[in-house]
Amino acid sequence: MTARTATATALAAVLAGCGSAEDARTQAAAPPARVGTPLTTPPASVSAAPSAAAGTGRKPPTTAPGPAGLTPVFERRAEGSAGGNEKVVALTFDADMTADQGPRAAAGEHFDNPELIALLRRLNVPSTVFMTGRWAREYPTQARAIGTDPLFEIANHSYSHYAFSTPCYGLPTVAKADMRADVERAFTEIRKAGATNVVPYFRFPGGCYDDISLKALAPTGVTAVQWDVVSGDAFATDADAVADQVLDGVRPGSLVVMHCTRSAAPVTAGAVRRVVPELRRQGYRFVKVSELMRG
Repeated sequence: MTARTATATALAAVLAGCGSAEDARTQAAAPPARVGTPLTTPPASVSAAPSAAAGTGRKPPTTAPGPAGLTPVFERRAEGSAGGNEKVVALTFDADMTADQGPRAAAGEHFDNPELIALLRRLNVPSTVFMTGRWAREYPTQARAIGTDPLFEIANHSYSHYAFSTPCYGLPTVAKADMRADVERAFTEIRKAGATNVVPYFRFPGGCYDDISLKALAPTGVTAVQWDVVSGDAFATDADAVADQVLDGVRPGSLVVMHCTRSAAPVTAGAVRRVVPELRRQGYRFVKVSELMRG
């Protein structure tokens, strides 16, 4: 991992405000361990998800159970797999908000980014939004609008945006006994807001996980979704630098992590304005994670 990528990853990890940008930089040299074997393409057997993908009548795929009863982890479509060399890319956006940030939202801090969502609609970019339950609770109208638009699908980013393994860039930690409940609570809040395009995917806050957390979440039936391209949009002030990092990293089958939180990722929309037309010029097609996972 290059110093630039490590720093970008660290900044992304503290997006929800649990720690500062400076804290992230000092911890970038020692990123949290990721235990387990990530899957870059789903195995041949694909289990049915609980609800059909909007507008398709098809159930979103999930990967088969991981080894030793662990939650499987998906990072990108693998080269050499069925469709592995197709020029597709999935843009994903984390809608971060921690369980205790209500007072900051009440004081006027924007954890949402309606400009970004409107831009994705104008550009007709299918996208996957990894939403915390706390975000859905704070912005139910937006959660419902995103979650009923067939252009989008909503996945789970935990309820509290607390870490599921440590160290994780200073994020508070969810107790092992509470991990499953935290994920289930997030799904409940997302559906309570009225979202219907909900897929059984989960992104660990900060990207931090280990075998303990993978085993704790196995009963929920989710597939953990990571990424292979870090946008570096968290706390960034230069949209062109973010766009350059994405464009430099994308390969056929890539999965990009970005954010949908104005207060901590203010230049994401600006970066998307460059990234989307340029990747289309290069022949890329944008897909949601569920399509990327189908192979």
